[in-house]
Amino acid sequence: MSHANIHKDFPVLFTEQEIAHRTAEIGRQIDHDYQGKSVVLVGVLKGAAIFLADLSRRITIDCTFDFVAVSSYGKGQKTSGAVKMIKDLDQPIEGKNIIIVEDILDTGLTLCFLRSLFEQHKPCSMRIAALLDKPSRRLEKIEADYVGFKIPNHFVVGYGMDYAERFRNVPDIRLMPPGYPELH
Repeated sequence: MSHANIHKDFPVLFTEQEIAHRTAEIGRQIDHDYQGKSVVLVGVLKGAAIFLADLSRRITIDCTFDFVAVSSYGKGQKTSGAVKMIKDLDQPIEGKNIIIVEDILDTGLTLCFLRSLFEQHKPCSMRIAALLDKPSRRLEKIEADYVGFKIPNHFVVGYGMDYAERFRNVPDIRLMPPGYPELH
């Protein structure tokens, strides 16, 4: 299914331009908050890869990145409730300023798991940047320090976010219609 084919079925929630504008604002805020310091952006694969790439280009302070991969979703729209580490950090984070970069803060299970894990490594500071925040789904008490957009409880795809590994390459963020057929 090409981008053109989903236009009629998947309504746009945020356009490429809206995402770029908000990402630039978050980058300026990070520059301000960490002026004279360096940060490590820790992207949560796979969904946050595009947001991390765009955000990193809007940050002018010294910045490196690393990636982790965790699993909490199956192939459908519902979380499994369990979080497991698939790929850990490549570099030590002790004494560093860490910003966990996530595509969407939903139940909070993944970010609570990562925050708890990373705290054991004694970073200098740790903050969270989430492109989307879906507070109505929160199961854990956690908030992002940098939020792109708050959204209602709808399943979204595009800009790195997927449904059964599809639609990550759609350049804007779109609502998946209710009752969208399961993919095989």
